[in-house]
Amino acid sequence: MNSKEALIALNMAEHVGPIRVRRLLEYFGDAASVLRASREKLMSVKGIGAEAADSIAQWESRIDLKGELKRIADFGCHVISQEDGEYPDLLKEIYDPPIVLYVKGELRKEDQRGIAMVGSRLTTLYGIESAKKIAHDLSARGITIVSGGARGIDTAAHQGALKARGRTVAVLGTGINLVAPSENARLLSEIAANGAVVTQFPFNRKGDRQSFPIRNRIVAGMTLGTIVIEANASSGALITANMAADYSRQVFAMPGRIDSPRSKGCHDLIKKGAALIDSADDVLAELQLELPGLLEEDEPSPAPDLSANEQRIYDTLEAEELGMDEIILRTDLNSATVSVLLLNLEMKGLVRQMPGRIFLRS
Repeated sequence: MNSKEALIALNMAEHVGPIRVRRLLEYFGDAASVLRASREKLMSVKGIGAEAADSIAQWESRIDLKGELKRIADFGCHVISQEDGEYPDLLKEIYDPPIVLYVKGELRKEDQRGIAMVGSRLTTLYGIESAKKIAHDLSARGITIVSGGARGIDTAAHQGALKARGRTVAVLGTGINLVAPSENARLLSEIAANGAVVTQFPFNRKGDRQSFPIRNRIVAGMTLGTIVIEANASSGALITANMAADYSRQVFAMPGRIDSPRSKGCHDLIKKGAALIDSADDVLAELQLELPGLLEEDEPSPAPDLSANEQRIYDTLEAEELGMDEIILRTDLNSATVSVLLLNLEMKGLVRQMPGRIFLRS
């Protein structure tokens, strides 16, 4: 048994976590020696109680290591430990870095320039579009977007990064072979092809109330800072933000409507000192000390030619999404003209129509 296989076995053992494994490795020298140790010897290590000692001493009868290694090979993922160059350096700095990480895709050194984006699963159009745009703009500047692969803000953040053809990492609160929600199966495949899907959990481990906070520390720990977009007062996204603060990483929050319960968590973070942001540039400005040169202007891309009336409608949609009647009112154009102009702007990729004939900039 090699060191990596022994670490995989320790990661699968019940009542044994990263902190206990660290103490055991310091005492015994390597993972294989830990697995060979007697119950009595294990219990002589500080912090190793009877349950953990029994779990390790009886690991061969409790853990299907051979089956797990086959599952890893068959699934096409790989496992890294802190000894591997692929293991994120920032993650090593937290108090309890994972023993191993299962990786589908590839983690790269450039992912050290990572920002976490988290928020509500039950979000609004405002939250979705904001998350996509900020993720897109950050990704276009070489920032890796890290999130949890869940519904809502997580999904929007990954999609924004993929649209910019940038790197994104999804950190799961389940085994790497489980997809939750099921509709994100294709998204996770795209993420693995353009970044990585990672987890610390063995195959077939289902998500629960414990696994997702455990996942959140990885999201916060492997990034320079965490952006929260739409989170109610009890949102799990706030756990990630608090962990980021504990790790001395930057916390950003995007404000929403003052009467929206979905933004109360963000507003509370801002009151407590989180940086208020409304664009990628706000985030990049805060990161200048750690990532110099991020605000250097890119070459501007040529804008499509717009008629005077097309420009009037496009400018009207600058700050918010609007319904057809409101656009007609603000532009002082008749309904037939507005309909034609909106269609033209949609064909040029500048405007999107949402359900209910609501329009917004792409």
